[in-house]
Amino acid sequence: MQIERNTGLVLEGGGMRGAFTCGVLDAFMKHELYFRYVVAVSAGACNGMSYISRQPRRARISNIDFLAKYDYISVKNLIRQGSIFDQELLYDRFPNELLPFDYDEYFSHAEGFEMVTTNCLTGYSEYLTETQDRKRACDIVKASSSLPFVSKMVNIDGVPMLDGGIIDSIPVMRAIDTGHETNVVILTRNRGYRKIAKDRKIPRFVYKNYPRLRVALSRRIDAYNKQLQLVEDLENAGKIICIRPQSPMVVERIERDVNKLERLYEEGFEMGEKFYDETIKK
Repeated sequence: MQIERNTGLVLEGGGMRGAFTCGVLDAFMKHELYFRYVVAVSAGACNGMSYISRQPRRARISNIDFLAKYDYISVKNLIRQGSIFDQELLYDRFPNELLPFDYDEYFSHAEGFEMVTTNCLTGYSEYLTETQDRKRACDIVKASSSLPFVSKMVNIDGVPMLDGGIIDSIPVMRAIDTGHETNVVILTRNRGYRKIAKDRKIPRFVYKNYPRLRVALSRRIDAYNKQLQLVEDLENAGKIICIRPQSPMVVERIERDVNKLERLYEEGFEMGEKFYDETIKK
């Protein structure tokens, strides 16, 4: 597959497994490899923002170094803030104080960056872009990565939103539907992986005012496994290139072991270098 000017980049989510994506994107930035169109979901959206803002290692510091320093994943956060992640730290103090985010650089490239959210009213995915408003940009990425059950909904333009991965965990069809016939897809699971758990109907008292969200949550596993199959079919047909971990994942979605995260990051960086050498440099 030829990497062209209009080739898209697709970033899967996966919580802390996104450390792999951090590594790949840092390798891309090392070689100044930037895609004009990027569609990202959940943790992929968080890491994608630092890629769009041209800030190497920023996502790695946030996901690994600062996790060790600030321990921002805890039940205490769930009780105090309604989210298992410390959202005040992640979406306020990090970008505005501790790990400054280059909004000006980001907005100069953000027109081609879409983040996936789930509309809690309709039960459908939405693909959102922001090129001017700092708060709205932060709210979108917060919504995109707000895991159901352990995070509060985030209002975007007056609409309650949650993690885009509920509906579209690997938004490769969005990339294709927007006119990008060739795509590079960064995944956070090894080839052949499938969820073995079974979908269950969500009780009516859970998200009781959002019946369509409950339906979507009741179909998550089946939808994700179908997306994994679609990705492998497109890869076999030579329509996409996938960059993924080579071994079964030992990092959990909500992972606190920084040594595991460091090894995953390094694997991602190596895979990004390999992609550049074999696909771009040759």
